[in-house]
Amino acid sequence: MTQPPQPPQPPNEPPQGGFGPPQEPPAGGFGAPQEPPAGGFGAPQDPPPGGYGYPTQPPQPPQQPGYGYPTQPPAQPPTQPPYQQQYQPPYQQQPFQQQQYQQFQQPQPATAFGVPGAGDGGGKKSKTQLQIIIAAAVAVVLIIGTGVYFLTSSGDGDKNEAKDGSSSSSDGGKDGDKGVSGGGGKEQAPVNTKAKVAFQVPLPKVTDLTSVYGSWLSDTTYVKTGINQIVGYDLVKGTQLWTIPLPGEPCAKTDHVSKDYKTAIAFAAGKPTADNKYPRCTKVGVIDLKAGELLWSKSVKGTNAGDRDVGFSEITLSGETVAGGGFDGGAAFDLNTGAIRWKPDVSSDGCYDSGYGGGDGLVAVRRCGSSSDPQLSVQALNPLTGAPISSYKMPAGVDYPHIVSSKPLVVAADVGDTAGDGSGISDFFSIDEKTGKLRARISAAGKFEARCGSTDVEKCSLIVVGNDKIYLPTAEHEGEAEYGRTNEIVSYDLATGKSTTDRADAGERYKMYPLRMDGSNLLAYKTPPYDKGGQIVSLDGSSFKETLLMENPGDKAIRDAESGFGTISGVEIRYQDGRMFIASPFLSKPSEYDSRRYLAMSFTTKK
Repeated sequence: MTQPPQPPQPPNEPPQGGFGPPQEPPAGGFGAPQEPPAGGFGAPQDPPPGGYGYPTQPPQPPQQPGYGYPTQPPAQPPTQPPYQQQYQPPYQQQPFQQQQYQQFQQPQPATAFGVPGAGDGGGKKSKTQLQIIIAAAVAVVLIIGTGVYFLTSSGDGDKNEAKDGSSSSSDGGKDGDKGVSGGGGKEQAPVNTKAKVAFQVPLPKVTDLTSVYGSWLSDTTYVKTGINQIVGYDLVKGTQLWTIPLPGEPCAKTDHVSKDYKTAIAFAAGKPTADNKYPRCTKVGVIDLKAGELLWSKSVKGTNAGDRDVGFSEITLSGETVAGGGFDGGAAFDLNTGAIRWKPDVSSDGCYDSGYGGGDGLVAVRRCGSSSDPQLSVQALNPLTGAPISSYKMPAGVDYPHIVSSKPLVVAADVGDTAGDGSGISDFFSIDEKTGKLRARISAAGKFEARCGSTDVEKCSLIVVGNDKIYLPTAEHEGEAEYGRTNEIVSYDLATGKSTTDRADAGERYKMYPLRMDGSNLLAYKTPPYDKGGQIVSLDGSSFKETLLMENPGDKAIRDAESGFGTISGVEIRYQDGRMFIASPFLSKPSEYDSRRYLAMSFTTKK
């Protein structure tokens, strides 16, 4: 372990060109808390010329790549939802900036809740005027109806029943949902939810597409993968605490962290050379996120790889077991010692483990048959021995199952290549991990923004499982605002496969995506529109009522930086105790847009 020099204190303005330390800030500092306007946030303001929904400045073309939305009002309303483009995982070696701008090159029909044509890509004045007329008429009816209601309602015993998954309560929540456990969450709203920039990690120079997969948190440290290294940063100040050099590029990671802050990675055994430009990913290791130590690393050989070391494309963690998978088969190690629990082997019938899903349980994807006609099953395993506990045979037409959750067991798959939207998901399968019986099957094609890597076993994003439900962001669709699109988070019952009454609206010009469970509550991130910062919110596990935990600054320079980390399905976002960390999983060679890009960035509501 080496001790690198400390970086400069957090800059107050992103660098204006190239790489290296940020430049001197203006007075007040980049990310310094701003005073609210007179009357406080949310105070009524005079409408701008042209009415509400119109930008106050002439529309400008996009200035900075981001979550698929320009940071300035678009000159023309967008013609398609940003995340509907064909998903391109990093291993396909697509240039980073090309990924970010793919949305502008591949127009696709807008969808809302999976219904084609529900959104037309932007507001239209005629439609807005019609909506105003309708709204006025409805308001009159509601005023009259409200008076009738209060005269005739009995009060306590009356309940409105939600239909089609929408909520009957006025706060956007739901009534009387059962089966929620966990007693709420640890994350609480601060007195002041207005956040400031805590620190930024400068963007290192690279000459080619380079993977920097991995962001983790301990109680004292933010840990981020760098160029052939893992670096720990002070959670508050952002100063480097330690560095772990690696012999080659990190190529696989897991988001799972043990109770004592250990996690697993896979990396190449050496750096690229003229003779070997793409070294294989053959090393598995475990990192102590608090101590800043690589506890062990090793390679293994297996019958499927001949004399070569086994190559790993994925790594995961469950309890005291680290499991890695790839085309050579799967292997497992003791978390603390690195002792091999089992190693790659091909059975007499040609079957092998192609990958694993970890977390509360350990699940293997078992592959048999030929590559052109594979027979696939999902097996719940004993993490200590690898012995199967149960097995579920995937239906025909599934080439690559994706483990969304190991307990409860949820699998995503594109059955017969019917997803049609590049998400890799046409259906979710809820499976009893004890018996291997199917509990429910949920159709997902075209309905949600969830994504899974094309061939990866455990690389799905924008999906959270908890409370025996699966939480999903709906496809973006047109809202009421003149510019901008919106979406919702909804859930499905894993026992029945039916939609629940959970429904959280992102709000005009925001898009909302689930992050993780916090006890029985769901944490979500709202991507910023062109004139505001992003938000972290908590959705109550029972009522689905939204609580704002953090709102990032709306200054243009900060918005550009927050939105410059790539498409939302690939961005690494961590939130803990009033601190948000955002980072990219891969980097590309320098471009004209890098003046507003960082390796990682932190926001905080702490004073």
